[in-house]
Amino acid sequence: MSTETQSADVERSTVDRIRASPFLTELLSNRIAVVGLGIILGMVVVAVYARLAYDLEAIVATSFGSNPTKAGPSSEFWFGTDGQARDIFPRVLYGAWYALKFGTATVVASTVLGITAGIVAAYYGDLTDNVIMRTMDVLLSFPSLLLALALVTIFPDSLGLWRAVAALTLVYTPRFARVVRGAALKVLEDEYIEATRALGANDPRLLVRHVLPNCLAPITVQSTLNYGLAIIDIAALSFLGFGASPGDPSWGMMLSEGVERGLFSGAWWWSFFPGLFLALTVLGFNLLGDGMRDALDPRMRDAVD
Repeated sequence: MSTETQSADVERSTVDRIRASPFLTELLSNRIAVVGLGIILGMVVVAVYARLAYDLEAIVATSFGSNPTKAGPSSEFWFGTDGQARDIFPRVLYGAWYALKFGTATVVASTVLGITAGIVAAYYGDLTDNVIMRTMDVLLSFPSLLLALALVTIFPDSLGLWRAVAALTLVYTPRFARVVRGAALKVLEDEYIEATRALGANDPRLLVRHVLPNCLAPITVQSTLNYGLAIIDIAALSFLGFGASPGDPSWGMMLSEGVERGLFSGAWWWSFFPGLFLALTVLGFNLLGDGMRDALDPRMRDAVD
């Protein structure tokens, strides 16, 4: 058998296994999850298009003399213009890139920290468990947005939206740690864990190769649900002036400018279109997260909530 034939067989077998996956079958049979996935894929396409098609400096710069000021939606300016004579349409589209970029950074960082803290607490127990989880409980005792506002002031303004990412990472980490710890405790009770220890597996190998893969279901669901939450919290911090810099095409910043200067002057389109895109994106992640939770294990609802 030639190399090309062998590689084709491997590719076909991989595709067949993916198609035969009970998780994908269950997920794709859930119409709500499919709608959420479609919204997310649409936003990804919008974000990539905006990143490739538009120049950020041109979007941020004022356009006095070339565009009308506070012009309503029209065939020339689909989403109208703002008080700086900037076309809102490319700014809203570029806001999708900002939302997915910084939302991804927040979720990835908090997931890694939460997984590490949760698995270590579950595995070593006793003093280590008490120290880690009591710290997580202290962080969870504060309202998430208020804690983020307190933390974001620690970082310099020059970091822009990255300081919001850093603050929200610390806010979300306890949620992942609690979920992962609960799942890891169940896995550690299985007999094969004792068998693996008896065979001489060291702690890092046991945790990474055996405990972590069996905790992926709640981690995946929690990450998806927190993705939408991260996007809306980043927008909220920008809305309050603790995220994006003035002029940045962030949905939160555009909402702030629209509410402060647009609504009272009748320029409703300043805040309507960024708010619409923000709501659709968060809705997509929430629908997909709920569908993934039901597809992986309906009994996991209580663990994630």
